[in-house]
Amino acid sequence: MNRNFTRIGVAALLAFSVAALAACADDGPDAGSAAGAGAGAPVGDIAPGDTVEFYASEFMFAPADFVAEPGTYSGVLINDGDIEHDITFEGGEPIVAAAGESVEFEFTVPEEGVRYWCSIPGHEDAGMVGFVSTGSTASAVPPTGDDHVASAATPAVQANPDAAPYALRDPRPPARGEGEGVTLIPGGAPDGGDLIEMELVIEEKLMTVADGFEQLVWTFGGDVPGPVLRTRVGDTVRVHLVNPPEASVSHSIDFHASQVSMDDEMASIAPGEDLIYEFTTDYAGVWMYHCGTAPVLHHIANGMFGMVIVEPEAGLPPVDDEFFFVQHEWYLGPQGEPGSFAAANQAAPAPDFQMFNGVAAQYADNPIDITTGEDVRMFVLNVGPSIDTSFHVVGTIFHEVIKEGVHLRADNEGNWGAQAVDLSPAQGAVIEMNTAEDGTYAFVNHAFNFPGRGAIGLFTAG
Repeated sequence: MNRNFTRIGVAALLAFSVAALAACADDGPDAGSAAGAGAGAPVGDIAPGDTVEFYASEFMFAPADFVAEPGTYSGVLINDGDIEHDITFEGGEPIVAAAGESVEFEFTVPEEGVRYWCSIPGHEDAGMVGFVSTGSTASAVPPTGDDHVASAATPAVQANPDAAPYALRDPRPPARGEGEGVTLIPGGAPDGGDLIEMELVIEEKLMTVADGFEQLVWTFGGDVPGPVLRTRVGDTVRVHLVNPPEASVSHSIDFHASQVSMDDEMASIAPGEDLIYEFTTDYAGVWMYHCGTAPVLHHIANGMFGMVIVEPEAGLPPVDDEFFFVQHEWYLGPQGEPGSFAAANQAAPAPDFQMFNGVAAQYADNPIDITTGEDVRMFVLNVGPSIDTSFHVVGTIFHEVIKEGVHLRADNEGNWGAQAVDLSPAQGAVIEMNTAEDGTYAFVNHAFNFPGRGAIGLFTAG
């Protein structure tokens, strides 16, 4: 079904700063109950048979910790957030509530107390965890039970020799209005211009992101990065985003090439829902698109991003060959599970891998053939989510660079060139070069602690 979204909560806006949200947890609503339970309630205030209300939002529970007598209670999960949440007690099944929904359930507090959390990937790491103490545990520090959250004591994820081989991504971009699920309709836009329609189905799937490492990725269209969309200035783009019923979490999409309010097109859609995202391409450039559902960091870090190429209205001059490279980081979760939000959320990012087009070192294993002396155009985008890059091709000089609207022209006065293009997260560039002689030319992030983590590929010329 199509939905007309008209609101997006303040909590979703603030989800870019998860730490700030967690720090505000004490300002949230207290848990209501027959005994008026709240965070840190004294022993005896809550007795078996009472009803405890658990308020969920992005990304906290209220109450997060409280004291109760051992026994069985009625609970109400009240989702005040903008996306789906659940509450899971140790030894129990998740109790799920959609945004704005309340769900009743029962839970038991044993003598040693009980821990609860939101089991949706990334939500526990972001702060959705609590503990019910009893008289014998009230003075003790609640156990975390958080075996999968990255810490100094957590062992590194080990390579699995039986992991599926990775799928090599073709680095050649599509032509304007072409690609799987893309249709160009000349004159089909409301203003009489050209319309480009795109069907984009979200898929959660296992993917090998480096030799021996399989992760449960979240994708646009089944690939990391998502499909490249190529347009020109003046086109109208209409994207039909589908979150299938079998999906485990809500998702959304944000096109940086658009000028639209986030209240409507960028709203999160739950499993089984869809929406239409429509915009005009008013400015040329290499643009990022990504999932904007909280926690945004986790959705981007787990694969939900892609590239939009917007050419000038008259198009780009023809060249001999073109490639696209989307550079990003990967923070490993356990084998077969989503990437680690806890690792990605560190103030000093330390990714396990940094790669081009979804797989570490895939173009070092499979060099890209080019012809000596011919012009090569590269569309390069850094989607982060957190680390800058310095894109460099060893043994060449870039004679033409358009970075975020700033143009170094090949015929400039003084014959200036560029050796590297620096890109912060969500910045893109159009880069042109040629090779002077036959041989091998490596392209890397010239911050050299990252090529060894997969940020390297090879051109073979001649």
